[in-house]
Amino acid sequence: MTKFIFVTGGVLSSLGKGITAASVGTLLKHSGKKIGMLKIDPYINVDPGTMSPLEHGEVFVTKDGAETDLDIGNYERFLDSSYLKSSNFTTGQVYSSVIERERAGGYLGQTIQVVPHIVGEIVNRIKKAGKGHEILIVELGGTVGDIEGLPFMEAIRQMKHDDEVAGTFFIHVTLIPYIKAAGEMKSKPTQHSVQELRRIGITPQMIIARSERPLPKTFKKKLAMSCDVPQDSVIEALDAATIYDIPVTFLRQHILKPIAKELSLGELDPDMGKWDTLVKKIVQPQNKTVVGFVGKYLELKEAYKSLTESLIHAGAHLDTRVEINWVDSEEIEERGAQELLGDCDSVLVAGGFGNRGIEGKIKAIQYARENKVPYLGICLGMQLTLVEYARNVLGLEGANSIEFDKDTPHPMIYLIDNFLDQSGGTQLRTHKSPMGGTLRLGEYPCDTKAGSILRNAYNGEKTILERHRHRYEANPAYRKELEKAGMLVTGESNGLIETVEIKDHPWFLGVQFHPEFTSRLQTPNPIILDFAKASLNAQ
Repeated sequence: MTKFIFVTGGVLSSLGKGITAASVGTLLKHSGKKIGMLKIDPYINVDPGTMSPLEHGEVFVTKDGAETDLDIGNYERFLDSSYLKSSNFTTGQVYSSVIERERAGGYLGQTIQVVPHIVGEIVNRIKKAGKGHEILIVELGGTVGDIEGLPFMEAIRQMKHDDEVAGTFFIHVTLIPYIKAAGEMKSKPTQHSVQELRRIGITPQMIIARSERPLPKTFKKKLAMSCDVPQDSVIEALDAATIYDIPVTFLRQHILKPIAKELSLGELDPDMGKWDTLVKKIVQPQNKTVVGFVGKYLELKEAYKSLTESLIHAGAHLDTRVEINWVDSEEIEERGAQELLGDCDSVLVAGGFGNRGIEGKIKAIQYARENKVPYLGICLGMQLTLVEYARNVLGLEGANSIEFDKDTPHPMIYLIDNFLDQSGGTQLRTHKSPMGGTLRLGEYPCDTKAGSILRNAYNGEKTILERHRHRYEANPAYRKELEKAGMLVTGESNGLIETVEIKDHPWFLGVQFHPEFTSRLQTPNPIILDFAKASLNAQ
């Protein structure tokens, strides 16, 4: 039977519950335990797929095609594992499945209520996610006291007494504010948060105290006493130079001791040697390179979380700080690419939806191509690579993607009526199809071309697997014309154009998939690693 560790948050949001959950999971995995991860989101959206990145941050895509919360990305990056649809669910999904079952007569005429039906559905989903794992770490989104989070709190409270559950452990992440004028830390917000949990019927067994300053011993003792936890179960979580240092700092405070004792896990001794070496290279690298990151959601850097993290992973393996020069694509439209990208060693054009800032991205691509600057275009960045080449090399005036100009005389990027989905079935996509259900999502194979940058990056692998999140595809009608002019198709998936490169350029690659989704600290994505290497060599 599975044991469960529940991570809740108090006082305010964005304290780092996801990093806490991922760090505990990392330490347990390095101790030889089989770990599963689950993120529960209390919002009513079915998934974050149609939410603005500015609203919710990045949408992370799992290998089986689920659009999930960005914390699933943290879990994968920390634990070097792939998680599936079952690793993230929302209030919207829970209510949808209960209502569907009720409409089909599945409850035999009962009155459907939050307790027991909604709570029962939540419990079943948590147990299902835990199958096949020794320990499932469950992170509850939101903050204790949120109205929408109450059914989830009730569900995990009930699981304490469930005969099918081998053991439970509750971790509460909370804020310790420092009042500058008074010159002291305050434990009262944490006390109130723990009282709220207790009122629901949950007694936390560990407090993760987020603080800007180290906690004095007397303060720790007071916090432990007032929250009714042992003193060794109050763990400091100070701001770190890198999030990847958190598991190591937790380990120094013997975080696994109370967990192992409560869940009867025996003595745990995680081997974090290699991890520690990589962290040191992130914090104090020998080299530096500057990447011009051209995007349009720059108000919230979380919108590009996986991509920025993947550059950190590559840097750790190259002993290099990959510095990001954030460049707003709309600014390039006004001031030109040379002015904003001239000091960068390489150019990266990221994905995105909608036509804002498109012309700026095209100018950035033209700058990288003409000045032989290492270039990586991801998803939309790859599609615009074709548009730029068509306009400025082939001389096709008005060339565009039909996403931005449905009447373009040269649709370099178009919407195919149907394509084979992951299960081999045909899926129909039109302009009128609902946005949430017409994306090519998840892992697809890509056949690589011999001698290409792509195949070389993957150490000669003929077929690779990478994850997608897009609606529009490269139009094969222009392939011959493009190849004749020096743009080569070097990766294909079931006849669809996946990657393009250009002749006589030191490093130029456009990829339709999102390589950042498969990058981890211990195993960086080969394309991102090769791009960072090219950027370093371009100095």
